[in-house]
Order: sequence, then C-alpha cells, then structure tokens
Amino acid sequence: MNRNYVKSSPVFFRLIIRAFWISAAVMLVLAWFIPAPLQQPADLAVVPNPVKSAWFLLWIQELISYRIWLIYPVLLAALLFTLLPWLQRSSPERAVWFGRTQRSLSAVVLCGFLVMVALTIVGLFFRGENWAFVLPF
Repeated sequence: MNRNYVKSSPVFFRLIIRAFWISAAVMLVLAWFIPAPLQQPADLAVVPNPVKSAWFLLWIQELISYRIWLIYPVLLAALLFTLLPWLQRSSPERAVWFGRTQRSLSAVVLCGFLVMVALTIVGLFFRGENWAFVLPF
C-alpha cells in the first residue's frame, strides 16, 4: 500500500453518509417552507395549446416533432449509456477525468448534451400555438 493514499473504506463512506443526511435535511426544510409551483387541476374543456412536456423531456418532444423515427437514436443512446461500464476495452491504472484515450467519447457526449440543451431551449421558448416556430420577443 502506498503511503500517499488514504484507505477509503471507513473515511470516505462516513463522509458520503454524512453528506446524504445533511442534503436530505436541507431538502426537507426547503420543501417545508417553499410551496411547490403546482398548476390548476387538469380540465379537458380547456386544453392549453401547445401542450408541452416537462422541461426535462421537452427535448425529446422537440426532436420527434421533426420526424417520429428520431426517437430510435435516443433509445439507442440510452442503451449505450447503460452498457458503457461494460464496453470499456482496458482498465486504467488510475482514474483520470477526460483522459486522452477517451477524448473522442467525451466529445461525442458533450455534443449530445449540447444538442439536448439546444432542443430544450427551442421547445421551451420558440414553440407557439399548434407547435409552430415563433420568436420569443
């Protein structure tokens, strides 16, 4: 065992558990004092136009508004991200953020994230009645 390393077993897990309980307590206090921004109960007689998904799913709604089959690359990417830990060819000797051997993978993931953010912004601010493209100002 190298002298420069600290054994993670008792030290790190205590830190993680402590951080979990502090975060949970802060969330409970915030939830107690800040009301959730809920909307009115749904009324089928008055349906908003356009009906938009939740903000974290809006990029998928925007994507399939172009072509319905574009959901398949999203499902494939989800499957690949699920299998990513088992697809690694070699195990690194030490952990490195954005290592040279995985630079192309990091670039692909970053580009995918930027596309998701752009589609979310378009769906949130640039879609009007009947899902038509409108300027927000």
